[in-house]
Amino acid sequence: MADVFDPQGTLERLRRDYRQRAEAIRDDLARPHDADATERAGERQNDEVLQALLAEAEAGLRQVERARQRLAEGRYGLCRRCGQPIEPARLAALPVAELCLHCAGLER
Repeated sequence: MADVFDPQGTLERLRRDYRQRAEAIRDDLARPHDADATERAGERQNDEVLQALLAEAEAGLRQVERARQRLAEGRYGLCRRCGQPIEPARLAALPVAELCLHCAGLER
């Protein structure tokens, strides 16, 4: 028997993953920097990469929260543009999807 897509469980796992990722990055960013000037330059570059990764994790967390809100309101799985159901395969691949494939293609 095929697995049934569980949006609530899937979104909760994504939420937990994004939170853990963001927390680990914040911890890494909070670490003290080396006193050596050469090392500090490399650490600043690393911090820029970490800041970008943190921004991605926080954006993902916001998407998950919006999807959880839609689920609570009974609107999860409905395209926010046309109102039609989002394809189940799309939701399984991208649980935070707000648009059906057709409307997503129109926004590109």
